[in-house]
Amino acid sequence: MKRREFLKDAGAAALGAAAASAAFAQESKMRPNVLLIITDDQGYGDLGCHGNERLKTPNLDRLAAEGVEFTYFYVCPVCAPTRASLMTGRYNYRTCAIDTYLGRAMMHPDEVTLAEVLAAAGYRTGIFGKWHLGDNYPMRPYDQGFQEALVHKGGGLCQPSDFPGCPGYFGPVLDRNGKPEKTTGYCTDVYTDAALKFIEANKDKPWLCYHATNAPHVPLQVPDKYVEPYRKLGLGENTAKVYGMVANLDENVGRLLAKLDELKLAENTIVIFLTDNGPCPATREKGQIRFNAGLRDQKGSVYDGGIRVPFFLRWPARAKAGRKLDPIAAHIDLVPTLAAACGARMPADIKLDGLNLLPLILGEKAQWPDRTLYVQWHRGDEPILYRSCMARSQRWKLVNGKELYDMAADPGEKNNVAADHPDVVAKMRKGYEEWFKDVSATRGYDPPRILLGAAQENPSLLTRQDWRGPQAGWSPTSLGHWEASVERAGKYRIRLLFAPVDAESSVQCSVGAVRVTAIVPKGAKEATLEDAALEAGDARLEAWVTTGAATVGVHYVEVRRLP
Repeated sequence: MKRREFLKDAGAAALGAAAASAAFAQESKMRPNVLLIITDDQGYGDLGCHGNERLKTPNLDRLAAEGVEFTYFYVCPVCAPTRASLMTGRYNYRTCAIDTYLGRAMMHPDEVTLAEVLAAAGYRTGIFGKWHLGDNYPMRPYDQGFQEALVHKGGGLCQPSDFPGCPGYFGPVLDRNGKPEKTTGYCTDVYTDAALKFIEANKDKPWLCYHATNAPHVPLQVPDKYVEPYRKLGLGENTAKVYGMVANLDENVGRLLAKLDELKLAENTIVIFLTDNGPCPATREKGQIRFNAGLRDQKGSVYDGGIRVPFFLRWPARAKAGRKLDPIAAHIDLVPTLAAACGARMPADIKLDGLNLLPLILGEKAQWPDRTLYVQWHRGDEPILYRSCMARSQRWKLVNGKELYDMAADPGEKNNVAADHPDVVAKMRKGYEEWFKDVSATRGYDPPRILLGAAQENPSLLTRQDWRGPQAGWSPTSLGHWEASVERAGKYRIRLLFAPVDAESSVQCSVGAVRVTAIVPKGAKEATLEDAALEAGDARLEAWVTTGAATVGVHYVEVRRLP
Protein backbone atom coordinates (compact mmCIF):
# COMPACT_ATOMS: atom_id res chain seq x y z
CA MET A 1 0.00 0.00 0.00
CA LYS A 2 1.41 3.39 -0.92
CA ARG A 3 2.17 5.83 1.84
CA ARG A 4 -0.53 8.41 1.12
CA GLU A 5 -3.15 5.71 0.62
CA PHE A 6 -2.32 4.25 4.02
CA LEU A 7 -2.61 7.62 5.73
CA LYS A 8 -5.87 8.46 4.01
CA ASP A 9 -7.43 5.09 4.78
CA ALA A 10 -6.20 5.04 8.38
CA GLY A 11 -7.45 8.58 8.98
CA ALA A 12 -10.84 7.81 7.49
CA ALA A 13 -11.12 4.70 9.65
CA ALA A 14 -10.33 6.70 12.78
CA LEU A 15 -12.89 9.38 11.92
CA GLY A 16 -15.50 6.77 11.06
CA ALA A 17 -14.98 5.02 14.36
CA ALA A 18 -15.18 8.31 16.23
CA ALA A 19 -18.49 9.18 14.62
CA ALA A 20 -19.97 5.72 15.16
CA SER A 21 -18.95 4.89 18.68
CA ALA A 22 -18.99 6.66 22.02
CA ALA A 23 -16.56 3.98 23.15
CA PHE A 24 -13.99 5.38 20.73
CA ALA A 25 -14.29 8.78 22.41
CA GLN A 26 -13.68 7.19 25.78
CA GLU A 27 -10.75 5.21 24.37
CA SER A 28 -9.29 8.43 22.96
CA LYS A 29 -9.26 9.98 26.42
CA MET A 30 -7.34 6.97 27.71
CA ARG A 31 -4.66 7.19 25.05
CA PRO A 32 -1.68 9.24 26.19
CA ASN A 33 -0.87 12.70 24.96
CA VAL A 34 2.71 13.23 23.80
CA LEU A 35 4.82 16.29 24.58
CA LEU A 36 8.10 15.87 22.70
CA ILE A 37 10.70 18.51 23.63
CA ILE A 38 13.99 18.77 21.75
CA THR A 39 16.55 21.54 22.09
CA ASP A 40 19.32 22.57 19.70
CA ASP A 41 23.03 22.19 20.53
CA GLN A 42 22.45 21.54 24.24
CA GLY A 43 25.09 19.05 25.36
CA TYR A 44 24.79 16.12 27.73
CA GLY A 45 26.57 18.19 30.39
CA ASP A 46 24.33 21.25 30.03
CA LEU A 47 22.09 20.07 32.88
CA GLY A 48 22.32 20.29 36.62
CA CYS A 49 21.30 16.66 37.02
CA HIS A 50 24.27 15.58 34.90
CA GLY A 51 26.76 17.11 37.27
CA ASN A 52 26.95 20.70 36.02
CA GLU A 53 27.46 22.63 39.25
CA ARG A 54 27.01 26.07 37.71
CA LEU A 55 24.05 25.69 35.38
CA LYS A 56 20.66 25.68 37.11
CA THR A 57 17.99 23.55 35.41
CA PRO A 58 15.42 22.78 38.14
CA ASN A 59 12.54 21.89 35.82
CA LEU A 60 14.56 19.56 33.62
CA ASP A 61 16.13 18.02 36.72
CA ARG A 62 12.62 17.45 38.07
CA LEU A 63 11.58 15.84 34.80
CA ALA A 64 14.53 13.47 35.01
CA ALA A 65 13.70 12.57 38.62
CA GLU A 66 10.02 11.98 37.88
CA GLY A 67 10.63 9.89 34.80
CA VAL A 68 12.83 7.27 33.22
CA GLU A 69 16.27 8.18 31.88
CA PHE A 70 18.10 6.28 29.16
CA THR A 71 21.73 6.64 30.19
CA TYR A 72 23.14 5.88 26.73
CA PHE A 73 20.91 7.59 24.20
CA TYR A 74 22.37 8.37 20.76
CA VAL A 75 21.58 10.82 17.98
CA CYS A 76 23.44 12.20 14.97
CA PRO A 77 26.32 14.71 15.28
CA VAL A 78 24.20 17.51 13.74
CA CYS A 79 20.58 18.57 13.80
CA ALA A 80 18.65 17.80 10.59
CA PRO A 81 19.81 14.16 10.40
CA THR A 82 18.76 13.66 14.02
CA ARG A 83 15.35 15.16 13.34
CA ALA A 84 14.80 12.98 10.27
CA SER A 85 15.41 9.85 12.33
CA LEU A 86 13.31 11.18 15.19
CA MET A 87 10.35 11.75 12.87
CA THR A 88 10.60 8.50 10.88
CA GLY A 89 12.16 5.79 13.05
CA ARG A 90 14.67 5.25 10.25
CA TYR A 91 18.33 5.99 9.77
CA ASN A 92 18.57 9.43 8.21
CA TYR A 93 20.59 8.08 5.26
CA ARG A 94 17.36 6.44 4.09
CA THR A 95 15.50 9.76 4.07
CA CYS A 96 17.73 12.11 1.97
CA ALA A 97 18.33 14.32 5.06
CA ILE A 98 22.08 13.78 5.32
CA ASP A 99 23.38 17.22 6.32
CA THR A 100 22.18 20.64 7.46
CA TYR A 101 22.16 22.89 4.36
CA LEU A 102 22.69 23.19 0.57
CA GLY A 103 19.69 20.97 -0.13
CA ARG A 104 21.00 18.12 1.98
CA ALA A 105 18.52 18.68 4.83
CA MET A 106 15.37 18.13 2.74
CA MET A 107 13.66 14.93 3.83
CA HIS A 108 11.99 12.91 1.09
CA PRO A 109 8.23 13.62 1.16
CA ASP A 110 7.40 9.92 0.90
CA GLU A 111 8.81 9.34 4.37
CA VAL A 112 6.09 8.56 6.93
CA THR A 113 6.43 10.79 9.99
CA LEU A 114 5.37 10.35 13.59
CA ALA A 115 2.91 13.21 13.06
CA GLU A 116 1.28 11.43 10.12
CA VAL A 117 1.01 8.15 12.02
CA LEU A 118 -0.57 9.76 15.07
CA ALA A 119 -2.82 12.04 13.00
CA ALA A 120 -4.11 8.97 11.17
CA ALA A 121 -4.88 7.46 14.59
CA GLY A 122 -7.03 10.45 15.57
CA TYR A 123 -4.44 12.65 17.30
CA ARG A 124 -4.19 16.41 16.92
CA THR A 125 -0.64 17.30 15.94
CA GLY A 126 1.31 20.53 16.36
CA ILE A 127 4.91 21.67 15.92
CA PHE A 128 6.37 24.79 17.49
CA GLY A 129 9.94 25.86 16.74
CA LYS A 130 12.37 24.02 14.49
CA TRP A 131 11.52 21.62 11.66
CA HIS A 132 14.68 21.71 9.46
CA LEU A 133 13.55 19.01 7.03
CA GLY A 134 12.42 21.18 4.12
CA ASP A 135 11.00 24.69 3.71
CA ASN A 136 9.05 24.18 0.49
CA TYR A 137 6.18 22.01 -0.67
CA PRO A 138 5.95 19.04 -0.33
CA MET A 139 8.44 18.85 2.56
CA ARG A 140 7.08 21.36 5.07
CA PRO A 141 5.80 20.18 8.47
CA TYR A 142 2.18 20.74 7.47
CA ASP A 143 2.79 18.63 4.36
CA GLN A 144 4.14 15.90 6.63
CA GLY A 145 1.35 15.40 9.15
CA PHE A 146 1.39 18.45 11.43
CA GLN A 147 -2.03 20.07 11.52
CA GLU A 148 -0.75 23.18 13.27
CA ALA A 149 2.68 24.72 12.84
CA LEU A 150 4.55 27.80 14.01
CA VAL A 151 8.14 27.32 12.89
CA HIS A 152 11.20 29.16 11.70
CA LYS A 153 12.69 28.15 8.38
CA GLY A 154 15.89 26.26 7.64
CA GLY A 155 18.25 25.30 10.44
CA GLY A 156 17.81 28.34 12.64
CA LEU A 157 17.06 32.02 12.90
CA CYS A 158 19.61 34.50 11.54
CA GLN A 159 20.33 32.19 8.60
CA PRO A 160 19.70 32.65 4.85
CA SER A 161 16.44 30.71 5.22
CA ASP A 162 14.86 33.50 7.29
CA PHE A 163 11.89 35.31 5.86
CA PRO A 164 13.09 38.64 4.38
CA GLY A 165 13.27 41.18 7.18
CA CYS A 166 13.32 38.68 10.05
CA PRO A 167 15.15 40.47 12.91
CA GLY A 168 16.50 37.42 14.76
CA TYR A 169 15.60 35.77 18.05
CA PHE A 170 13.52 38.72 19.29
CA GLY A 171 10.23 39.25 17.44
CA PRO A 172 11.05 36.75 14.68
CA VAL A 173 9.02 36.38 11.50
CA LEU A 174 7.81 32.77 11.62
CA ASP A 175 5.92 30.40 9.36
CA ARG A 176 2.36 29.96 10.62
CA ASN A 177 0.84 27.11 8.60
CA GLY A 178 2.39 28.40 5.38
CA LYS A 179 2.10 32.15 5.96
CA PRO A 180 4.71 34.54 7.40
CA GLU A 181 3.75 35.95 10.77
CA LYS A 182 5.56 38.70 12.70
CA THR A 183 5.69 37.68 16.34
CA THR A 184 6.45 39.55 19.54
CA GLY A 185 8.88 38.40 22.20
CA TYR A 186 11.84 36.04 22.54
CA CYS A 187 11.67 33.06 20.17
CA THR A 188 11.64 30.28 22.80
CA ASP A 189 8.90 32.09 24.72
CA VAL A 190 6.93 32.51 21.48
CA TYR A 191 7.11 28.78 20.70
CA THR A 192 6.05 27.94 24.24
CA ASP A 193 3.12 30.36 24.15
CA ALA A 194 1.91 28.68 20.95
CA ALA A 195 2.39 25.20 22.43
CA LEU A 196 0.42 26.16 25.54
CA LYS A 197 -2.47 27.40 23.40
CA PHE A 198 -2.38 24.19 21.37
CA ILE A 199 -2.51 22.03 24.49
CA GLU A 200 -5.34 24.08 25.97
CA ALA A 201 -7.37 23.94 22.75
CA ASN A 202 -7.00 20.16 22.49
CA LYS A 203 -7.27 19.18 26.15
CA ASP A 204 -10.25 16.91 25.48
CA LYS A 205 -8.64 14.83 22.73
CA PRO A 206 -5.28 13.09 22.34
CA TRP A 207 -2.50 15.25 20.95
CA LEU A 208 1.14 15.33 19.89
CA CYS A 209 2.95 18.56 20.69
CA TYR A 210 6.45 18.76 19.16
CA HIS A 211 8.22 21.60 20.99
CA ALA A 212 11.50 22.01 19.11
CA THR A 213 13.56 25.06 20.02
CA ASN A 214 16.44 26.60 18.10
CA ALA A 215 18.10 27.59 21.40
CA PRO A 216 20.84 27.34 22.53
CA HIS A 217 22.09 27.34 18.90
CA VAL A 218 24.20 30.30 17.76
CA PRO A 219 23.89 33.23 17.46
CA LEU A 220 23.76 33.49 21.24
CA GLN A 221 20.82 35.84 21.60
CA VAL A 222 18.86 35.81 24.88
CA PRO A 223 17.43 38.39 27.29
CA ASP A 224 20.24 39.71 29.46
CA LYS A 225 18.48 38.83 32.71
CA TYR A 226 19.20 35.16 32.02
CA VAL A 227 22.87 35.78 31.24
CA GLU A 228 23.87 38.06 34.11
CA PRO A 229 23.81 35.39 36.87
CA TYR A 230 26.38 33.38 34.91
CA ARG A 231 28.58 36.38 34.21
CA LYS A 232 28.70 36.94 37.96
CA LEU A 233 30.13 33.43 38.33
CA GLY A 234 33.12 34.53 36.25
CA LEU A 235 32.20 32.44 33.21
CA GLY A 236 33.22 33.52 29.72
CA GLU A 237 30.67 35.48 27.72
CA ASN A 238 29.82 32.62 25.35
CA THR A 239 29.32 30.15 28.18
CA ALA A 240 27.26 32.66 30.14
CA LYS A 241 24.98 33.20 27.15
CA VAL A 242 24.60 29.48 26.42
CA TYR A 243 23.73 28.88 30.07
CA GLY A 244 21.33 31.83 29.97
CA MET A 245 19.59 30.32 26.94
CA VAL A 246 19.35 26.96 28.72
CA ALA A 247 17.98 28.68 31.83
CA ASN A 248 15.28 30.27 29.67
CA LEU A 249 14.56 26.87 28.12
CA ASP A 250 14.25 25.34 31.57
CA GLU A 251 11.81 28.07 32.59
CA ASN A 252 9.68 27.34 29.54
CA VAL A 253 9.72 23.60 30.26
CA GLY A 254 8.38 24.55 33.69
CA ARG A 255 5.54 26.48 32.04
CA LEU A 256 4.63 23.44 29.94
CA LEU A 257 4.67 21.08 32.93
CA ALA A 258 2.56 23.54 34.93
CA LYS A 259 -0.04 23.65 32.14
CA LEU A 260 -0.31 19.86 32.20
CA ASP A 261 -0.88 20.01 35.96
CA GLU A 262 -3.45 22.79 35.58
CA LEU A 263 -5.44 20.87 32.98
CA LYS A 264 -5.08 17.60 34.92
CA LEU A 265 -3.33 16.03 31.93
CA ALA A 266 0.02 15.24 33.55
CA GLU A 267 -0.86 11.69 34.62
CA ASN A 268 -1.49 10.42 31.09
CA THR A 269 0.89 12.60 29.09
CA ILE A 270 4.18 11.18 27.86
CA VAL A 271 6.72 13.97 28.25
CA ILE A 272 10.03 13.38 26.48
CA PHE A 273 13.08 15.60 26.63
CA LEU A 274 16.20 15.19 24.51
CA THR A 275 18.69 17.27 22.55
CA ASP A 276 19.74 16.96 18.93
CA ASN A 277 23.54 16.66 19.31
CA GLY A 278 26.43 17.71 21.50
CA PRO A 279 27.50 21.28 22.37
CA CYS A 280 28.53 23.57 19.51
CA PRO A 281 32.29 24.13 19.11
CA ALA A 282 31.61 27.72 18.00
CA THR A 283 30.53 28.54 21.57
CA ARG A 284 33.78 27.42 23.21
CA GLU A 285 35.73 30.03 25.12
CA LYS A 286 39.33 30.43 24.02
CA GLY A 287 41.48 27.99 25.96
CA GLN A 288 38.51 26.49 27.81
CA ILE A 289 36.35 23.38 27.44
CA ARG A 290 32.70 23.62 28.44
CA PHE A 291 31.58 21.02 30.95
CA ASN A 292 30.22 17.93 29.19
CA ALA A 293 30.26 15.29 31.94
CA GLY A 294 33.54 13.77 30.81
CA LEU A 295 32.40 12.90 27.30
CA ARG A 296 34.90 13.20 24.46
CA ASP A 297 34.51 15.91 21.81
CA GLN A 298 31.42 17.89 20.79
CA LYS A 299 28.91 18.62 18.02
CA GLY A 300 29.98 17.31 14.61
CA SER A 301 31.88 14.38 16.09
CA VAL A 302 30.96 10.70 16.37
CA TYR A 303 32.68 10.45 19.73
CA ASP A 304 30.14 10.43 22.55
CA GLY A 305 30.46 14.16 23.23
CA GLY A 306 28.87 14.78 19.84
CA ILE A 307 26.17 12.10 19.79
CA ARG A 308 25.25 10.99 23.32
CA VAL A 309 22.47 13.21 24.67
CA PRO A 310 20.05 13.45 27.59
CA PHE A 311 16.84 11.46 27.23
CA PHE A 312 14.12 11.67 29.89
CA LEU A 313 10.63 10.18 29.58
CA ARG A 314 7.89 10.85 32.14
CA TRP A 315 4.56 8.99 32.03
CA PRO A 316 3.11 8.84 35.55
CA ALA A 317 0.21 6.59 34.53
CA ARG A 318 2.47 3.78 33.31
CA ALA A 319 6.18 4.32 33.96
CA LYS A 320 7.68 4.08 37.44
CA ALA A 321 9.73 7.18 38.24
CA GLY A 322 13.37 7.52 39.10
CA ARG A 323 14.85 4.71 37.00
CA LYS A 324 17.97 4.85 34.86
CA LEU A 325 18.13 2.36 32.01
CA ASP A 326 21.47 1.23 30.62
CA PRO A 327 20.49 -0.49 27.32
CA ILE A 328 21.64 1.63 24.39
CA ALA A 329 18.84 3.50 22.61
CA ALA A 330 18.61 6.09 19.86
CA HIS A 331 16.56 8.60 17.88
CA ILE A 332 15.32 5.81 15.58
CA ASP A 333 13.45 4.25 18.53
CA LEU A 334 10.98 7.09 19.10
CA VAL A 335 8.52 6.30 16.31
CA PRO A 336 8.03 2.60 17.11
CA THR A 337 7.88 3.38 20.83
CA LEU A 338 5.31 6.17 20.58
CA ALA A 339 3.24 4.38 17.96
CA ALA A 340 2.95 1.43 20.34
CA ALA A 341 2.19 3.63 23.34
CA CYS A 342 -0.53 5.52 21.44
CA GLY A 343 -2.12 2.52 19.72
CA ALA A 344 -1.20 3.82 16.25
CA ARG A 345 -0.61 1.64 13.20
CA MET A 346 2.44 1.87 10.96
CA PRO A 347 2.27 1.07 7.22
CA ALA A 348 3.23 -2.57 6.83
CA ASP A 349 5.79 -1.88 4.10
CA ILE A 350 7.81 0.72 6.03
CA LYS A 351 11.22 -0.54 7.13
CA LEU A 352 11.77 0.77 10.64
CA ASP A 353 15.29 0.70 12.00
CA GLY A 354 14.32 1.48 15.57
CA LEU A 355 12.95 -0.72 18.34
CA ASN A 356 9.93 -0.30 20.59
CA LEU A 357 11.37 0.74 23.97
CA LEU A 358 8.10 0.31 25.87
CA PRO A 359 9.06 -2.98 27.58
CA LEU A 360 12.08 -1.22 29.09
CA ILE A 361 10.14 1.94 29.94
CA LEU A 362 7.33 0.02 31.65
CA GLY A 363 9.71 -2.24 33.53
CA GLU A 364 8.51 -5.42 31.86
CA LYS A 365 10.66 -8.51 31.93
CA ALA A 366 11.70 -9.09 28.36
CA GLN A 367 14.68 -10.33 26.43
CA TRP A 368 16.46 -7.29 25.01
CA PRO A 369 18.79 -7.71 22.02
CA ASP A 370 22.42 -6.65 22.11
CA ARG A 371 22.04 -4.70 18.90
CA THR A 372 24.48 -2.39 17.15
CA LEU A 373 23.62 1.24 16.41
CA TYR A 374 25.25 3.16 13.55
CA VAL A 375 25.92 6.87 13.16
CA GLN A 376 27.72 8.70 10.35
CA TRP A 377 27.93 12.33 9.29
CA HIS A 378 30.18 14.63 7.31
CA ARG A 379 29.79 17.46 4.84
CA GLY A 380 29.25 16.50 1.23
CA ASP A 381 26.57 15.43 -1.22
CA GLU A 382 26.86 11.77 -0.27
CA PRO A 383 28.50 9.66 2.46
CA ILE A 384 31.91 8.05 2.05
CA LEU A 385 32.60 4.61 3.48
CA TYR A 386 34.36 4.81 6.86
CA ARG A 387 34.47 8.58 6.94
CA SER A 388 33.32 9.97 10.33
CA CYS A 389 31.30 6.93 11.40
CA MET A 390 30.70 4.82 14.46
CA ALA A 391 29.19 1.44 15.36
CA ARG A 392 28.01 1.00 18.96
CA SER A 393 27.00 -2.24 20.66
CA GLN A 394 26.16 -2.46 24.33
CA ARG A 395 29.82 -2.87 25.28
CA TRP A 396 31.90 -1.88 22.27
CA LYS A 397 32.21 1.20 20.07
CA LEU A 398 34.10 1.24 16.77
CA VAL A 399 35.06 4.68 15.42
CA ASN A 400 36.01 5.15 11.76
CA GLY A 401 36.58 1.42 11.42
CA LYS A 402 39.91 1.68 13.28
CA GLU A 403 39.47 2.73 16.89
CA LEU A 404 37.78 0.38 19.38
CA TYR A 405 36.60 1.45 22.83
CA ASP A 406 35.29 -0.65 25.69
CA MET A 407 32.47 1.68 26.72
CA ALA A 408 31.72 -0.14 29.96
CA ALA A 409 35.26 0.45 31.20
CA ASP A 410 36.10 3.62 29.27
CA PRO A 411 33.06 5.91 28.69
CA GLY A 412 35.41 8.82 27.96
CA GLU A 413 36.88 6.97 24.95
CA LYS A 414 40.47 7.47 26.01
CA ASN A 415 41.98 4.02 25.36
CA ASN A 416 41.89 2.51 21.88
CA VAL A 417 41.91 -1.28 22.39
CA ALA A 418 41.55 -2.30 18.72
CA ALA A 419 44.88 -4.13 18.73
CA ASP A 420 43.73 -6.28 21.65
CA HIS A 421 40.42 -7.33 20.07
CA PRO A 422 40.87 -7.85 16.32
CA ASP A 423 37.90 -10.24 16.22
CA VAL A 424 35.57 -7.57 17.60
CA VAL A 425 36.91 -5.01 15.12
CA ALA A 426 36.41 -7.41 12.19
CA LYS A 427 32.86 -8.25 13.24
CA MET A 428 31.86 -4.61 13.73
CA ARG A 429 33.47 -3.55 10.45
CA LYS A 430 31.47 -6.20 8.63
CA GLY A 431 28.25 -5.04 10.29
CA TYR A 432 28.98 -1.40 9.45
CA GLU A 433 29.72 -2.17 5.80
CA GLU A 434 26.46 -4.11 5.48
CA TRP A 435 24.58 -1.23 7.09
CA PHE A 436 26.23 1.35 4.82
CA LYS A 437 25.31 -0.64 1.72
CA ASP A 438 21.73 -1.11 2.93
CA VAL A 439 20.96 2.51 3.81
CA SER A 440 22.72 3.83 0.70
CA ALA A 441 20.52 1.64 -1.50
CA THR A 442 17.25 2.96 -0.05
CA ARG A 443 16.90 6.16 -2.12
CA GLY A 444 20.40 7.27 -2.96
CA TYR A 445 21.43 10.75 -1.91
CA ASP A 446 20.05 13.17 -4.48
CA PRO A 447 17.79 15.64 -2.66
CA PRO A 448 14.05 15.73 -3.42
CA ARG A 449 12.89 18.45 -5.79
CA ILE A 450 11.01 21.59 -4.80
CA LEU A 451 7.64 21.74 -6.57
CA LEU A 452 6.75 25.05 -8.21
CA GLY A 453 3.23 26.11 -9.13
CA ALA A 454 1.45 23.72 -6.77
CA ALA A 455 -1.81 24.86 -5.22
CA GLN A 456 -0.38 24.04 -1.79
CA GLU A 457 2.37 26.68 -2.11
CA ASN A 458 1.98 29.66 -4.39
CA PRO A 459 4.22 31.60 -4.43
CA SER A 460 7.25 29.49 -3.55
CA LEU A 461 10.13 31.27 -1.81
CA LEU A 462 13.52 29.68 -2.54
CA THR A 463 16.49 30.51 -0.30
CA ARG A 464 20.19 29.77 -0.10
CA GLN A 465 19.37 27.09 2.48
CA ASP A 466 18.49 24.66 -0.31
CA TRP A 467 20.47 25.74 -3.33
CA ARG A 468 23.09 23.45 -4.79
CA GLY A 469 26.38 23.49 -6.70
CA PRO A 470 30.14 23.71 -6.08
CA GLN A 471 30.03 27.47 -5.48
CA ALA A 472 26.86 27.40 -3.36
CA GLY A 473 27.17 28.70 0.19
CA TRP A 474 26.21 31.56 2.46
CA SER A 475 28.93 34.09 1.59
CA PRO A 476 28.31 37.29 -0.41
CA THR A 477 30.01 35.79 -3.49
CA SER A 478 28.22 32.41 -3.43
CA LEU A 479 26.51 31.18 -6.58
CA GLY A 480 24.19 28.18 -6.82
CA HIS A 481 21.05 26.68 -8.29
CA TRP A 482 17.87 24.92 -7.16
CA GLU A 483 16.64 21.55 -8.38
CA ALA A 484 12.93 22.08 -8.92
CA SER A 485 9.96 20.64 -10.75
CA VAL A 486 7.23 22.75 -12.34
CA GLU A 487 3.99 21.02 -11.38
CA ARG A 488 1.85 22.62 -14.07
CA ALA A 489 2.53 24.58 -17.23
CA GLY A 490 1.54 28.22 -17.31
CA LYS A 491 2.58 31.81 -16.81
CA TYR A 492 4.89 32.49 -13.89
CA ARG A 493 6.11 35.69 -12.29
CA ILE A 494 9.60 35.64 -10.78
CA ARG A 495 10.84 38.12 -8.20
CA LEU A 496 14.48 38.24 -7.11
CA LEU A 497 15.88 39.70 -3.88
CA PHE A 498 19.62 40.34 -3.57
CA ALA A 499 22.24 42.49 -1.85
CA PRO A 500 22.06 46.17 -2.95
CA VAL A 501 24.13 46.65 -6.10
CA ASP A 502 26.78 49.37 -6.25
CA ALA A 503 26.29 50.08 -9.95
CA GLU A 504 23.81 49.42 -12.74
CA SER A 505 23.53 45.64 -13.00
CA SER A 506 21.97 42.80 -14.93
CA VAL A 507 19.76 40.31 -13.07
CA GLN A 508 18.78 37.02 -14.67
CA CYS A 509 16.85 33.88 -13.88
CA SER A 510 16.64 30.67 -15.86
CA VAL A 511 14.18 27.84 -15.31
CA GLY A 512 15.19 25.00 -17.56
CA ALA A 513 15.44 26.43 -21.09
CA VAL A 514 13.54 29.64 -20.22
CA ARG A 515 15.56 32.72 -19.27
CA VAL A 516 14.30 36.14 -18.19
CA THR A 517 16.49 39.23 -17.70
CA ALA A 518 16.26 42.78 -16.38
CA ILE A 519 18.55 45.78 -15.85
CA VAL A 520 18.44 47.39 -12.40
CA PRO A 521 19.92 50.72 -11.26
CA LYS A 522 22.55 51.35 -8.62
CA GLY A 523 21.20 50.64 -5.12
CA ALA A 524 18.54 48.19 -6.31
CA LYS A 525 17.95 45.16 -4.09
CA GLU A 526 15.06 43.45 -5.85
CA ALA A 527 13.60 42.97 -9.30
CA THR A 528 10.38 41.53 -10.70
CA LEU A 529 11.11 39.97 -14.07
CA GLU A 530 8.96 39.72 -17.16
CA ASP A 531 6.36 36.95 -16.86
CA ALA A 532 7.66 33.62 -18.15
CA ALA A 533 5.85 30.69 -19.76
CA LEU A 534 7.08 27.51 -18.07
CA GLU A 535 6.50 23.94 -19.13
CA ALA A 536 5.66 21.24 -16.62
CA GLY A 537 8.49 18.96 -15.53
CA ASP A 538 11.86 18.88 -13.80
CA ALA A 539 13.99 21.98 -14.24
CA ARG A 540 17.09 23.57 -12.79
CA LEU A 541 16.45 27.10 -11.53
CA GLU A 542 19.32 29.60 -11.45
CA ALA A 543 19.27 33.30 -10.56
CA TRP A 544 22.18 35.71 -10.46
CA VAL A 545 23.30 39.33 -10.49
CA THR A 546 26.11 40.60 -12.73
CA THR A 547 27.79 43.89 -11.83
CA GLY A 548 30.71 44.67 -14.10
CA ALA A 549 32.82 41.51 -14.27
CA ALA A 550 31.41 40.02 -11.01
CA THR A 551 28.53 37.54 -10.89
CA VAL A 552 26.95 36.46 -7.61
CA GLY A 553 23.84 34.59 -6.62
CA VAL A 554 20.63 36.18 -5.36
CA HIS A 555 19.40 35.74 -1.79
CA TYR A 556 15.79 34.81 -2.56
CA VAL A 557 13.73 33.75 -5.56
CA GLU A 558 9.94 34.08 -5.37
CA VAL A 559 8.12 32.06 -8.02
CA ARG A 560 4.38 32.71 -8.44
CA ARG A 561 2.08 30.84 -10.81
CA LEU A 562 -0.37 33.30 -12.34
CA PRO A 563 -4.09 32.51 -12.81
